[in-house]
Amino acid sequence: MKNPHGKPLDPSDFSTMTPSPALRLAACQRPAGPVVMRQRWAGLLFLHWPVDPALIQARLPAGLFVDTYDGNAWLGVVPFFMERVRPTGLFPVPWLSWFHELNLRTYVHDAAGNPGVWFFSLDCNQPLAVEIARRLFHLPYEHAAMSSRRNGRSIHYESRRKSPEAITAVFDYELPQHTQPAIFGTLEWFLVERYLLFSSNPAVQLFCGKVHHTPYQIAPGACSRWSTEPFHFNGFSEPALPPPSILTAAAVDVQIFPLRRLA
Repeated sequence: MKNPHGKPLDPSDFSTMTPSPALRLAACQRPAGPVVMRQRWAGLLFLHWPVDPALIQARLPAGLFVDTYDGNAWLGVVPFFMERVRPTGLFPVPWLSWFHELNLRTYVHDAAGNPGVWFFSLDCNQPLAVEIARRLFHLPYEHAAMSSRRNGRSIHYESRRKSPEAITAVFDYELPQHTQPAIFGTLEWFLVERYLLFSSNPAVQLFCGKVHHTPYQIAPGACSRWSTEPFHFNGFSEPALPPPSILTAAAVDVQIFPLRRLA
């Protein structure tokens, strides 16, 4: 592993490369420029485990660096619902604009210290959305059969990737009743308040894109059943312990800004 200056990157360097508080706050601001898509994220469950930063850094493309909290990198399994997805200026379409998504994500920053999200995988049950996200946003979307049932605030959520060796990932959790925004500087804020995504194409060219929404309204999650199948599919050792951070969040309306290539 190397830093932007070509010198060996030691794991002890991760903390010194952490984005400043000012950069973290600046990343939350709405950017200038046109909004290319609008969507709503609902039924959000955030399950997070601490991970050795060196394991994450070894999987990142050149130009990205693992972001840490108290010396740990974090891997998050996030099932949720994509709703009202459409290009700006168009109305949502019932058979196209509502679908399920399950992702495995971690937290990174670029050489300038801008913090964001890196996705190892995003499973989705809308085939057209998978192809569009792969081609236009260079995101590692995968086709999956997904379903859910709701009973009041309770959600039963299932996802099975379209692969012979796939195991069905199952989540049973409760939507939050009383929520509040995360406090800046806490682990909760570090994990959820992310407005920049990074991606790369087959030529390993690096891209970034901004999203914007009001701050998440979150609560400690009530989750009776969860899956670490996304760890398995992405070549990570499955954690032996329950997730030390379980959060749920109220729905947010999201603006998507154009993807741009990093120099």
